[in-house]
Amino acid sequence: MTNALLIIDVQEKLLNAIFNPEIVKKNAEIMAKSAEILELPIFITEQYPKGLGSTVIPVNGKVYEKTSFNAVEDKNLLQELRDSGCKQVIVFGIETHICVHQTVAGLIENGFEVTVISDACGSRFEEHYKAGLDCMKHNGAQIKPAEMVLFELLKSAKHPKFKEIQSLIK
Repeated sequence: MTNALLIIDVQEKLLNAIFNPEIVKKNAEIMAKSAEILELPIFITEQYPKGLGSTVIPVNGKVYEKTSFNAVEDKNLLQELRDSGCKQVIVFGIETHICVHQTVAGLIENGFEVTVISDACGSRFEEHYKAGLDCMKHNGAQIKPAEMVLFELLKSAKHPKFKEIQSLIK
């Protein structure tokens, strides 16, 4: 099964407003670097970057500016996800209960399997974060921490990129 990574709105002003910014930034960076190492297609959204700033983690991928909370309302993003051949989209970002939740719902409605990286998502309030994760799980997304997903992608310590990925996890 082919995977893609979708990074949702990990932007300066949003990151600074969430309850768990250090954890989100650390795991977002690990996931982004791992996706590059594993050569996964990477898609990045930015909610109104003029006002909220650009993506704060170093990552190479196509950036989609948006104002809709559901990123796949952007038909170009949706088509490029389909064109990438991915069946499963690994998602993380800010805010869990708004843009991440609505985008995950849109991906599921469009036939994608979705895994949400719980420890790379954030909201201003922990109760909103938890509600977002619960809702996405109820809607059919898998909710997992970054390390769990990385080792599922590797499948074995014999994977040629194992040591490189393992070195990112601290």
